[in-house]
Amino acid sequence: MSNQKRSRQISLQRASELSKKTHGFLKARTSFPIGMEMQTAFDKAKKRILQVLNGTEENWDDWHWQLDNTIKDTETLSKILNLSDEDKYVLNRLSKKYRWAVSPYYASLMDPDDHYDPIRLIGLPSIAEEVYDQGEDDPMGEEYTNPAGAITRRYPDRLIINVTNQCANYCRHCQRRRNIGQVDKHRSKHILEDSIAYIRDNKEIRDVLITGGDALMLEDDMLDWLIGSIRAIDHVEIIRLGTRTLVTLPQRITPKLCSILEKYHPLYINTHANHPKEITLDTKKAADLLSASGIPLGNQMVLLNGINNDKYLVQCLNHELLKVRIRPYYIFHPKLVKGTGHFLCSVDDGIEIVEHLRGHTSGMAIPTYIVNAPNGAGKTPILPSYLISRGHNTMTIRTWEGKVFEYKNPPTRDIHKSIEEARDKLLKKKGLLTN
Repeated sequence: MSNQKRSRQISLQRASELSKKTHGFLKARTSFPIGMEMQTAFDKAKKRILQVLNGTEENWDDWHWQLDNTIKDTETLSKILNLSDEDKYVLNRLSKKYRWAVSPYYASLMDPDDHYDPIRLIGLPSIAEEVYDQGEDDPMGEEYTNPAGAITRRYPDRLIINVTNQCANYCRHCQRRRNIGQVDKHRSKHILEDSIAYIRDNKEIRDVLITGGDALMLEDDMLDWLIGSIRAIDHVEIIRLGTRTLVTLPQRITPKLCSILEKYHPLYINTHANHPKEITLDTKKAADLLSASGIPLGNQMVLLNGINNDKYLVQCLNHELLKVRIRPYYIFHPKLVKGTGHFLCSVDDGIEIVEHLRGHTSGMAIPTYIVNAPNGAGKTPILPSYLISRGHNTMTIRTWEGKVFEYKNPPTRDIHKSIEEARDKLLKKKGLLTN
């Protein structure tokens, strides 16, 4: 057998092995509800919701109408979803403790019959919030990282401005549910001015994240003023916006908003999708508008028990995100916030997910898995162990397939010295250097 034929035979055998490694994912993918494949069901739900709310197609595409018609009472919700008497009791009881509200759009993604539908679990209260009420109101210690205005500062060169408590949907796992209260409230311009002054006075701040609540709940003119004021500070290099509207209220992403945002590059947006059902044609339309404006998009998923603590589901979610040009950025381990204990899962779940992703999908689809240290001590990346041991100038490593290899690990040399030695060696070889 020729070397060429032997090489081809080995290559085909390896390709067959790799193909078999995809079978588990491809089989599992058929069991997940995927937003891009459910448009008919979503359109049917939209029609029903518009009838309940006496709205029109034009209304549906208006983000102000969506917010004005946020569903926040059991009577209206029961006309959209099939609620039992027990469901109504739980919603009414818990609304006094933890407010809930859902945009008509996000409600259209909910299965009307399935109590364990991932969108319902994320968006609507369950009795588990009362039973699993251990935890803290402020596990990140934001109360003690607020040097001025609406700022949270945990790191040397960057900070957060928390501009509002309002969202299009109040996610049941929210780390800032203590701020939700019963009334939507934006930060006053005076408090925002104090925040801007603090940034201006601290020249080491190069990166500012505007969040909330949801940063895009602010009106266009307020966003224009706020982002413009921050961009006018010479030492601020990067501005970021945190928003979940791409999945809860994609109508918020308008050409007018994009024309404002693209004035202030470099500007980045991170959104928050937790399940492939949330990535819809409307999400794609919103992402396309932002991408066309030159805005890089990232996703910060929260690892949630019963929602996405499954390696194949996260792989599917990350593929759906990349298809609409949103880069998977972080997987956050859930924080122990009061009323969210039913969403908690083991760190082992997160490690299994990121270990599976490595090698089974492209690097762009592999986010960093993060555990937040207690009391706001900072993001801590958690990685599978690929380094088994180290020796003198060698190390033993484990690949994504579990294969173990010895890897040479020479010390770092001074590059100038290396170049000089190589030059001297060459000159000496040619007889041009006698010493």
